[in-house]
This record gives sequence, C-alpha cells and structure tokens, in this order.
Amino acid sequence: MDMLSPTAILDQLEARLADELTKLPLDGGGGALLSLLLALPRPPGAAPRLEGAQFQFQRADLGELHAGYGEAACVETAGAARFQALADAADGLRWLSYDPDETGFEPFALLGFASQDGALPPGASAAQAEAADFPNALLWVPEIGIECRDHEAALIFSTSLPARPDEVLTAWRRTLRHLVPALYRRPEGPRPSAPVSVSASLPDAASWTRLVESALASIDAGDMNKVVLSRRLDVTGQRAFDIPRLLGALECLFPSCQVLSLTRGGRTFVAATPERLLRLDREGLEVDALAGTALRAAGSAEDAALRDALLNCAKNLREHRVVIDAIHAALADCCDDITAPPRPEVMQLNNAQHLWSTVSARPRPGTSLFDLAARLHPTPATNGEPRAAARAWRERNEPFSRGWFTGAAGIWRREGTGELWVLLRCALLQEAWATLYAGAGIVAGSEPDAEWREIDAKLSAVLSALQYA
Repeated sequence: MDMLSPTAILDQLEARLADELTKLPLDGGGGALLSLLLALPRPPGAAPRLEGAQFQFQRADLGELHAGYGEAACVETAGAARFQALADAADGLRWLSYDPDETGFEPFALLGFASQDGALPPGASAAQAEAADFPNALLWVPEIGIECRDHEAALIFSTSLPARPDEVLTAWRRTLRHLVPALYRRPEGPRPSAPVSVSASLPDAASWTRLVESALASIDAGDMNKVVLSRRLDVTGQRAFDIPRLLGALECLFPSCQVLSLTRGGRTFVAATPERLLRLDREGLEVDALAGTALRAAGSAEDAALRDALLNCAKNLREHRVVIDAIHAALADCCDDITAPPRPEVMQLNNAQHLWSTVSARPRPGTSLFDLAARLHPTPATNGEPRAAARAWRERNEPFSRGWFTGAAGIWRREGTGELWVLLRCALLQEAWATLYAGAGIVAGSEPDAEWREIDAKLSAVLSALQYA
C-alpha cells in the first residue's frame, strides 16, 4: 500500500469519502461539527501550500505535523474577555468524530491570539492603533486537516451540521484534488541567495538606547523588575518570498523549534519559536520557563565557555528566576503539585542559547486550556514583571504595535487538551515585503548595546532564511 501513487491514493480517498458519508449523521442539529478521519498510507514530508486560508505547525526533530486548509468553523474575538469568549465558543461546538480506520488521532483546531487584547491603554500612541493583520483572537477548525505523528498520518475532514451529503462531498473533493497530488512531492530546496534590504528599523539605535535607559530608570525606581522591549525591521527582497522554502530553511536552522505559518487575507505570519506557553494533556500541565540568553560561538571551546558563563551569570539567573516565580504565582489558584527543577538547563539553538526549565503542575478539575492561557499570557519572558506594570510601561513606550508577535498559537483538541507556543522569531510576509520582530528582557544591569546585539542575533536567523526563500 505504501507504494501507491498519489493518483491511486486520491482515487481511494474519494471512494472512501463517498462510502463513509452515507453512514454519517449529516442531518444533525445546527451549531454542531462533524469530523471524519481517514488514514493516509504514509506521512507526507511537508504540508503543501494551497490557495486560500491555511496553517501549519511542524517539529522537524519529532516528525510531528499539523496543517489545516479552509474553514469548517471559525470564531474571531477581541477584548479583555477574549479567552472566555473562545472558551464559550469551544464549549458550544458539540463536536462529533468518526474514525473508521481507528487511526487514534483526534480532530483539532488552531487556537491563536495577538500579544495585546485589542483594548488600547490610555495615552496609547498612534503606532499602537494600527489595524491588526489578523483577528485578535481566533479558534479555527479547518475543513481538511493533516496530522502526522509516530510515522503515521491521517486526513481529518470536518463540516458544520446540518449538511447535504452531495455538497459536503463536492467541497471535500475540491480541496482533496489539489492537496493529495502535492502531498508526496519532493520539497523544493533553497533558491540561490538573494539580498534582503532593510528599509526601516523601529526603534533605531539611538532611540533604542534612550528606550532602554528609560526602562532602567523605572526599574531602579522600583516600578517594575523587568520589561521586555522589542524591535521591528521592515525588509524587502528582490523577489516574492516563497513560503514553503522559507519554512524549510527555518526547519533546517531550528529543528528543535516549533516552525509555524498562518495565512489569511493574503498575508502570512511565520515563526520559529523555541518557547512553549503550555502543554495540557491527560498527564497534566507543562510550561516552559525560557529566559536568560547568550550568543553562540563558532569554536566549540568558546561556545562551551559561553554556555558555562550563562549557567553562572547572576543577571541571567535572576531573569530566569523571575519567570519561574511568575509561572508559579499564575498557577497557584488553579493547580496543585507545581514543581520546577532546582537549576535550569541550556537550550542551544543555531544563533543563541537560553536558560530553560520545564515547570509541571496538576490542574484542578474545571480548569481549561483557555483558563491557563489567560493566566500565563503574557509571560515575563515576553512582557516583564510585575505583569500589569511592565505591560502598561511597554504599551506606552514601544513605538509600534506587536500584532501577533509575542502572542501565542497552537493546537486545541475537542477533548480540551492542546499545546500553545509563544510567537517568537517572527515575520509577517506579503509578496517581497516582510516585517521581522524580536525582543530582549531588560533588568537591572542590562546594557543597551548588549541587548541590541542580542536582538540582532535573533533577527539574523529569519533574515538568513529569507535570503534563500
């Protein structure tokens, strides 16, 4: 069966769809969702890119892939109650699932949200009032999803109810006939390198120094312990950026990171993020504490020295402890058995290395993934601490809107489990234009020039990947 051609796989899937649709309760009540899971003979190497709205999440080192095309259901919301609105929408889905091939997979939705809730603070600058590039918060069930795990794969077909069998079959086949032939094509390699030009930087170097010095003055005055400040680069390429090639380059550069893309309305948001906001499954909750950064070195001895210095740096250890303490405080009212390792490990990436700890906990009954996301976001690693004071300072002083940068996105499943990733190492793209984002944590002892170089290192990875896209 593994040697079937894409044409034969398509023929089999179309026949299976026609047969299984006769067995499904498509006349169900309005507001319900129905998903049908069918096994694929072998996992695809990557999620192909089609026209229209789509998303994908891929961990190259684990062989995990989630992708979605089209919309079976979509909820968009904004404001201070955005997490509760999404939770209410999820509770009302009444999601049915049929798995005749016993794949063991579960239907899924994309859950994602921007850095800010869309409610601007008093005195917000004009830059912060820019229109959002994507909905502020989003729960999106794809019409056709792909999931790969443990060398197995399935397609997940979803529709709202009630539905007419002939209309559902026509819609699913329409997407399937574009999707299946592309599933098993050999991914295209990188293109010859082409320069990418920086057209604008916010803030510039001088403004950055003033911004950091102002933040340090507020920290010295006791207004906050830490604030995370960001930079934005607007760049243009000599050709339209090729999204699959860009994602492939990021996966090669960062195989242990979650590489993701989200396309809506002609724009694509991509990220290669090392930081998991949370993972909730039947075993419990895990939260990443990722704070404290050092650069990488070309030589192994120098690189090891940088790693050892990071593990023993008082400033970085203090920054890391702030994050662990904040996670503990955020979970204290809804979780038990909150534990963190006595000392952090070092997560080594292509262009930087970070202090990293995994905090585990056992959520109390009735605590949902949406509740946990509201408690944990924004993280001290992307916002600062105390949360309210740092966020208010940052939103008053940063010269641009973050959009989805430092928001979160991931997979939510109908039984309430899921995984969300903090949106770091990001770019927003359209044709030959891109906006890149990165940030650095400012604490007592931070130096503007050092933090500028740290952000340069973070931006360089996406800039390098864009040259080959």
